[in-house]
Amino acid sequence: MGKSTRKTPIVGITTAASEKDDKRLLNRSLRRINHQILKTDENADALKQVKEVIDPWSMAKDGKILIDPAKDRRLMRK
Repeated sequence: MGKSTRKTPIVGITTAASEKDDKRLLNRSLRRINHQILKTDENADALKQVKEVIDPWSMAKDGKILIDPAKDRRLMRK
C-alpha cells in the first residue's frame, strides 16, 4: 500500500489534534441563533453567517501556513 502525501504544501498552525469540538459548538450555536431569527422574523436576509457568530482565530487551529516540501518531508505526510 502506498503512502499518502499532501498535494499542496499547506498545513494548520496548531497543537490541537482536531477542531471537531470547536466546529460542533459553532454549528450548534449558529443553528440556534438562525432558528430564533426565523421564529421572530420571516426575513431570510437577516440570518447570521459563521464569521458573525464566532471569531475563527479563537478556535483550536490558528490558520494555515505554507511550508517548503523539500525541507519538511514529514509534514507532507497525511
